[in-house]
Amino acid sequence: MIISELKPAAGAKKAPKRLGRGIGSGTGKTAGKGHKGQWARSGGGVRPGFEGQIFGLTRRLPKAGFDNNWKKVYSVVNVSALEVFENGETVTAEVLRDRGILSKIEPYGLKVLGDGELSKKLTVVAKKFTKSAAAKIEAAGGTAEVR
Repeated sequence: MIISELKPAAGAKKAPKRLGRGIGSGTGKTAGKGHKGQWARSGGGVRPGFEGQIFGLTRRLPKAGFDNNWKKVYSVVNVSALEVFENGETVTAEVLRDRGILSKIEPYGLKVLGDGELSKKLTVVAKKFTKSAAAKIEAAGGTAEVR
């Protein structure tokens, strides 16, 4: 294969339509734009979504929702997910991510929720614990460290 001999496949390239090149071409005179009107003008037509005289769809639909720019986003994990660890292990957000329990660590860190049961003695390090989560960790003989 020589680079100077490369060319597109047969039929892959099509010549552009030559508009306004005389009556015999079939696209002469008005060049396929019809007679007068908005669409016949230079730069004519309307933007996408424009609906003319009617009150546009985007203006008819109600506004909905609110996005709080100052919300605190935590990676959350339940106490039941900590059962996979061995007795005496230290559990952090990084360890949970490496084990595949968390997909990513959110900006405000890890929050442990109290759903489920825990039977192993673990040291859990997180930014926040719910009261029930801290109680379950300590009931199993572990510690809940806020860091």
